[in-house]
Amino acid sequence: MLLIRNDPDHQSHWTSEHHEQFLKKCESYINDLKRNGNLIAAQPLVREGTIIAGKKRAWKDIPYNETGEVQVGYYHILANDMDDATEITKLNPEFEYSETARIEVRPVQIAEQTTGFVYPKK
Repeated sequence: MLLIRNDPDHQSHWTSEHHEQFLKKCESYINDLKRNGNLIAAQPLVREGTIIAGKKRAWKDIPYNETGEVQVGYYHILANDMDDATEITKLNPEFEYSETARIEVRPVQIAEQTTGFVYPKK
């Protein structure tokens, strides 16, 4: 799983042309992932929301961008290993268009080792 993080307002100074170029690069990246059989899903996240934290009956509702960084999207990919996933990540247009982008490369756990429970795919 590729979790894309960035400053909440990192696109605020972009011209509409720059933003359109970025979107076209993202579309190309997604099409390449699909063509190579690496893509399971990819979606940007809307820049609004909330974080629910705490424990039962003591919930806290925190603004989603309180930390100064937000998750702006994700790619669920298939890769041979972490090195392959890292190389796929380095091609992401976020790095070409933003100096503040960070992408977490994380394996997805398929099943619980202790109970054998298999997580649903969809």
